[in-house]
Amino acid sequence: MKSVKRLGILGGVSLAVLSLAAAGMVIDHTGAAAHAQQSQPRFSAAVPAGAPMSFADLIESVSPSVVTIQASASPEDIQLEGSEGEEMPPQFREWLERQFGGQAPRQPNPQPRRSLGSGFFISADGLVVTNNHVVAGATEIEIGTSDGETYSARVIGLDPQTDLALLKVDEDIEFPYVTLDRNPQYRVGDWVVAVGNPFGLGGTATAGIISATGREIGNSTYNDFMQIDAPINRGNSGGPTFDLAGNVVGVNSQIFSPTGGNVGIGFAIPSDVASRIIDQLREGGRVSRGWLGVQIQNVTEDIASAMGIEGRTGAIVSSIVAGGPADEGGFQREDVILAVNGNDVESSRDLTRRIADIAAGERVRFTILRDGEEQTLRVRLGDRPSENDLNEMPSTEDETVEVSRYFGMSLAPLTDELREMRGLSADQTGLVVEEVDPGSEAAEKGFARGDVILEAGGQAMTDTETLGNVVEEARTDGRSAILLLVEGRGGQRYSALQLDDE
Repeated sequence: MKSVKRLGILGGVSLAVLSLAAAGMVIDHTGAAAHAQQSQPRFSAAVPAGAPMSFADLIESVSPSVVTIQASASPEDIQLEGSEGEEMPPQFREWLERQFGGQAPRQPNPQPRRSLGSGFFISADGLVVTNNHVVAGATEIEIGTSDGETYSARVIGLDPQTDLALLKVDEDIEFPYVTLDRNPQYRVGDWVVAVGNPFGLGGTATAGIISATGREIGNSTYNDFMQIDAPINRGNSGGPTFDLAGNVVGVNSQIFSPTGGNVGIGFAIPSDVASRIIDQLREGGRVSRGWLGVQIQNVTEDIASAMGIEGRTGAIVSSIVAGGPADEGGFQREDVILAVNGNDVESSRDLTRRIADIAAGERVRFTILRDGEEQTLRVRLGDRPSENDLNEMPSTEDETVEVSRYFGMSLAPLTDELREMRGLSADQTGLVVEEVDPGSEAAEKGFARGDVILEAGGQAMTDTETLGNVVEEARTDGRSAILLLVEGRGGQRYSALQLDDE
């Protein structure tokens, strides 16, 4: 079970972001968000505002709705943890690449594994909310209730992007349930109670306060988290966080810990986000999000300087999906998206959320900056496809090509072998990064061995001499930086590198 993502493995104190599902088969996502229900709860706790003398009445009323979830998968259905180094911290991945030629060694003979997590009923007919990482890939799912009964469950829908899952127990029984608060009004400092299954111990309740709201952690593109200090641990994944009225205001999702145990920093998916996702899973088994068909990144200060658009914010288009909505709508690489339907775009994350909140098929008005002039494009959004995270680091071993050095990197022309490995066309040109000096600006900005520089200053790269000419032209024009289009492990992106003084 891949329950830990280590941060800073090679330096100082090691910190970790943990998916909360306990030991066993766990697919680790940096997830978020879960659950919604339109029915009224069969019970509620009448608790006065402020700190109560006891949480006993509240816990007694809501605990029957909270369940233990055991999910299992056969060996052939399990993807070995770390087999491609994809979920590892960068420092560890780089060490593995040096030792094993680009990927971690595979573990032989995988064994069946089980995942333990938490969840809760949101309807009397057996709908259960939990985290996606608790049940993703499972072939069997069992639900354990507070009265000791066990039931089989099936998956209604999964949403890896928000780490939510909706299950169904098909029994002719009226289950106790709770309600997701669709419009929570909590504030930092409010009391909350978390109920779940930490370390497989069964129903456990803890109390604390909301420490912060709007937390951006990991790659949670579609969700900001609620931070709570109510102690939660591995196995609490998918369990509910209650306010003092017994309403679910969050779905426990992750913890931040150097040891794997609680240190008072836990993260829950806000119930307003969760309710919207669960509604879609209940209706159609999947979440539909608007899709533009571009790769984007923030317009940083150095990118703005390299483009001559200092002071502007937005998202720059680094790649366009052929035949996708943006392609058909007239977008070009290096367009800077300034606004959507008249609303300013502050960052790439902001743009992604805005697009995701718009239904597929709707026409959207984009204000863009191209060649220093604002333009308007109207695009009909598509339906966002499932994520594809398989982008392995290729190796470039052709020692016959001439290597030149720029920006603290050793660069060589793109080879036929690398074109084939990357799925690039036979006429695609570029410069392959053979080596990056540690401590260089290129290293700080994420350049790595195997990246391909496709363009510099808007000009296609055919050889290192072409790059040299572009650099000299930029210096002549008085530019302090040059904008590069890079094909890397995560797709295409723009990066601006400072020019040396000469």
